[in-house]
Amino acid sequence: MPMYLLKFTNTPQTWANMLARPEDRRETLGPVFDSLGGRLHGMWYAFGEADGYVLAELPDDRATAAVSIKAVSSGAFASITTTKLLSVEEALDALRQGNEVQFRAPGAPG
Repeated sequence: MPMYLLKFTNTPQTWANMLARPEDRRETLGPVFDSLGGRLHGMWYAFGEADGYVLAELPDDRATAAVSIKAVSSGAFASITTTKLLSVEEALDALRQGNEVQFRAPGAPG
């Protein structure tokens, strides 16, 4: 099953809500991923360009988009970005397949 990394930034109001009522969001997120046939692998808060990260397996891109759309539509996040991750095996297969692709860079002689 594909693995996805979701990066999120909370709105100031979300932080205010969490200050007033701290909660372990993994308890809320786990069932969301389960309901789509996926699995939450973890959630981390962070310093830096994002407030946190979620690592999850989901059956396909459509299910992943559904989760992201639902989360964004809640108004709780300033941004959410999703990165589809490749296993080492998938990357190796892509590298092997890349050797077979015929490609000419723009402007390069044909």
